[in-house]
Amino acid sequence: MMENTAKRLNVLGVRISVTNMCEAIEIIQRWIESSERHYACLAAVHGVMECQKDESLKQVFNQSGLTLPDGMPLVWAGRQKGFSAMGRVYGPDLMLELSEVSVGKGYSHFLCGGKEGIAERLKLELEKRFPGIRIAGTYTPPFRQLDKHEEEELISRVATLKPDIFWVGISTPKQEKFMAEYISRLNTRVMLGVGAAFDFHTGAVKEAPAWMKRTGLQWLFRLCQEPKRLWRRYLFNNPLFVYKYIKQLLKGNEC
Repeated sequence: MMENTAKRLNVLGVRISVTNMCEAIEIIQRWIESSERHYACLAAVHGVMECQKDESLKQVFNQSGLTLPDGMPLVWAGRQKGFSAMGRVYGPDLMLELSEVSVGKGYSHFLCGGKEGIAERLKLELEKRFPGIRIAGTYTPPFRQLDKHEEEELISRVATLKPDIFWVGISTPKQEKFMAEYISRLNTRVMLGVGAAFDFHTGAVKEAPAWMKRTGLQWLFRLCQEPKRLWRRYLFNNPLFVYKYIKQLLKGNEC
């Protein structure tokens, strides 16, 4: 029987779960079936580097039920350490895989994220793609912390709907901190932070070709799409990540 947790790999102090898509879905299903309450983070280089500047964010990642390898560099780090079965758990793909599984299992979903109208469009897209899927509700959060009234309203709504899976798509690091804050306050079993999945599945943002995803070049595709917003994230963080991780390897830090 699949365990509730996975072995973790130390990547610059962030504990990345040594897993792959199939194993991650099995663990999440086990959480739902046993009525456990967890949140799962999906980590890429951007998230790991944000954790270097924010110790509280690092704690959020490390206290998650799973911190999944969303970026290929993290998968390569695991394989370099000998974890040959480790595979990418890409947020948009995880959403599709779990949506398909949920139809047969009867799991319900709540979609929280995106710009105005995106969550509702995503609901329609998933219902079209997976007939019989149960989307209990949607919510477009403001681009700031919820005020007391908004918070009470969301808590009350989720308490009524009781979704099994609560999807959060408000980008890193906001979504991780949101999940850590609300996992004990919202009546849901699993919270999953999937970033741009809302935009990708609704067509609001175009996805990179499959070969770019496989080869770790998805960042270049994204950079070409939104250079003003993303140049610092990729052109500064990516080389710095490589430098820091090589230093970690030379120091012989264990996983």
